[in-house]
Amino acid sequence: MKFLRWLVIATVCFMVGVLIMNNQIAAEGVSDDSHSAQLVDGTFYNNAKVEQPGFRKTLGIFIRFMTEKKIDAEPKHELPMYALSTQQLASLSNDSVHFVKLGHSSILAKVYGEFWLFDPVFSERASPFSFMGPKRFQPTPIRIKQLPHIAKVFISHNHYDHLDKAAIKQLADKTDSFYVPLGVENDLIKWGVKKQKVLSFDWWQDHTTTNSQIVFTPTQHFSGRGLTDRNKTLWGSWAIKVKDKRFYFSGDSGYFAGFKEIGKRYGPFDITFIETGAYDQEWSNIHMTPEQSVQAHLDLHGNIMVPVHNGTFDLAFHAWYEPLNRVTKKAVQEHVSPSTPLVGEVFSIQDPAINKTWW
Repeated sequence: MKFLRWLVIATVCFMVGVLIMNNQIAAEGVSDDSHSAQLVDGTFYNNAKVEQPGFRKTLGIFIRFMTEKKIDAEPKHELPMYALSTQQLASLSNDSVHFVKLGHSSILAKVYGEFWLFDPVFSERASPFSFMGPKRFQPTPIRIKQLPHIAKVFISHNHYDHLDKAAIKQLADKTDSFYVPLGVENDLIKWGVKKQKVLSFDWWQDHTTTNSQIVFTPTQHFSGRGLTDRNKTLWGSWAIKVKDKRFYFSGDSGYFAGFKEIGKRYGPFDITFIETGAYDQEWSNIHMTPEQSVQAHLDLHGNIMVPVHNGTFDLAFHAWYEPLNRVTKKAVQEHVSPSTPLVGEVFSIQDPAINKTWW
């Protein structure tokens, strides 16, 4: 009887702890006055019906992660990387668009003199915890405090491998503007970003400056940072035209008809940064296979394709190098120009594809 009493007390304490933790990490969600065709009763939806994993499927995936033996889930050797310096970035010309892969989906760009960041994740783990969760294979090639002043930060959605709370807090005072999906603005403001710096976007909403057009475009995905905030914020991709150059940043997505629509409206693109990794049959409607990633690039009318969302975190069941092997093979078959720069390697929008099998 005494054991049962202590078991009940322990269970209650655990549940209270879970609820407190959830309240701390769950997304704030949209404001009451938000208007979006994708929003119904405070929840966002994809255009196509996408299966929501119930408790049974979620439990099954969790058991797989705990019990299934993985092969080459992480590199056995140190990955090659170019270290970046503040001086090197400053020396890049102001008359073009330059890019640097920072790892996973994080991209630093110098756009005609302005520095832009896409999905900046600098933390050691893609997790709400510093002691557990997917850990980086290698550090970023530059630290946030070494970065120059940032004109724009772009966020595709609020998952931990794309929206890094610690990075946002460090970037808050050295960034002019944050471009985010609907609902994400409230979290950034809670984390210390000034409200006037944050611009939130619905699908197909654009923002025009003197020499650029920035459009938040659809993807087929979902959002959530806690147990009770699924799809309380929007998700998407970024289609950008600056002067006569165009590039596309995919965020995360399952393969869907939207890529053709984006290509029709805003293509052709000089470069596409396309999600290629963390796929599995269990969640095939929200993450593409590498072969589908190549098809998405073709749908977008892209020239050079840079596969991202790989080589940094173990987020699925495939070998860490499999996405790059499969995507480069399919790209060659489809006469697509895949570009596989090293982390930290600088390349420009007019450069030919970088063909390096660094993995």
